[in-house]
Amino acid sequence: MTIIEDRLRQTFSEGGAQEIYQEVKATGDFLGFARQYAFCQDYRVARSALWGLTKASKEELAQLQVILNEVIDQAMQTDNSSVRRLSLNIVERLELNEEDLRTDFLDFCFEHMMDVEEFPGIQSVCMKLAFRMCKFYPELMDELKRTLEAMEIDYYKPAVKGVRNKILNGKLK
Repeated sequence: MTIIEDRLRQTFSEGGAQEIYQEVKATGDFLGFARQYAFCQDYRVARSALWGLTKASKEELAQLQVILNEVIDQAMQTDNSSVRRLSLNIVERLELNEEDLRTDFLDFCFEHMMDVEEFPGIQSVCMKLAFRMCKFYPELMDELKRTLEAMEIDYYKPAVKGVRNKILNGKLK
């Protein structure tokens, strides 16, 4: 079955996401698929495309490295929490080098990791991404640790607490 927008619009299950991944894997064109569907204005199409892409291996996702900034922009600009979470998960699996550091994205991650109204999956991945970006600069790492220590931890879900503790205990790499 060929992947088309109508099919992506109707993908609502883990099995459907796996099918999408398998079809993209068969073509080997993860970048072309992402460019065609992951940034679609219809959030259902974008969500399904991104969901399928999250099933890819790190090596397969490496094709998306050239569109890192576009995926970051999407995560920061979308109003859809599923598209945001899936975009952030893809960014988290891509390389982030010192020259990739974007202060707007770092600020976004700080804001969303601290927002008690944000979904825990988004908070957690934002915390991981902030950590990865701050590793390049000791003064930023100090700021991240101070921010994490100042969190009123009782307001956060276990997933967020776990990532926070790993960062503060030096166990997140």
